[in-house]
Amino acid sequence: MKTAPPKDTPVTAGCSGSTTAGHPEKSAVVLLSGGLDSATAAAWALHQGYRLSALSIDYGQRHRHELLCARAIATGMGIGDHVVIGVDFTPFGTSALVDTRLDVPKGRSNEALSHGVPITYVPARNTVFLSLALAMAEARGAGAIVLGVNAIDYSGYPDCRPEFIAAFATLAQLATKAGIEGQSMEILAPLGTLSKADIIRLGLSLGVDYGLTSSCYDPSHDGGPCGQCDSCLLRAAGFAAVGTADPRLSR
Repeated sequence: MKTAPPKDTPVTAGCSGSTTAGHPEKSAVVLLSGGLDSATAAAWALHQGYRLSALSIDYGQRHRHELLCARAIATGMGIGDHVVIGVDFTPFGTSALVDTRLDVPKGRSNEALSHGVPITYVPARNTVFLSLALAMAEARGAGAIVLGVNAIDYSGYPDCRPEFIAAFATLAQLATKAGIEGQSMEILAPLGTLSKADIIRLGLSLGVDYGLTSSCYDPSHDGGPCGQCDSCLLRAAGFAAVGTADPRLSR
């Protein structure tokens, strides 16, 4: 049985006030990776009454299966305006997500997961992604960007922190024609302070089909999760805490 979504879902916002459900004239661009978090953020935005366009980025990631998942999620949520852009990060190296010479960490302990910046960090990825989303939002006349960053489970990633989101919100006002003409641009990160279990609970309450999502950093050729990378471990722990089976594992 579905439960009602939390009334006070946390939001890290930009330079204008928060929105409420029942205002379909509001429009936003959601960064849709194909993962659990971005799918939940998209569902949250739809519940808030936003008309969504979706942006997915093909950045040379080894887990390219997530792009197929992003298409499935957009279709399932009725998001007709879904753009996929290619921005190749592979020449920069340094991240196990784009440099196949580097191994994706497997089987790390909870203590290891909570300390340091992991080798799966892609330098400036969210800055680039948000910049592209900002361009799309301004072109579409949208007043918000929605993304599924989470500072609790991914505290090692500097571009997932609320301070970064707030700084980019300020940049968005200064860097766009819409901003200098007085139009607001919100950067909405509704999952920013939620645990993985809380994110899953929120998504289930909103009817998210998590069987369509992929979280694995190093999936098999058919998209099956490895079960041992950081993202797989965090996802498994989240579903375990909720007491619900992960539907991705049965597909």
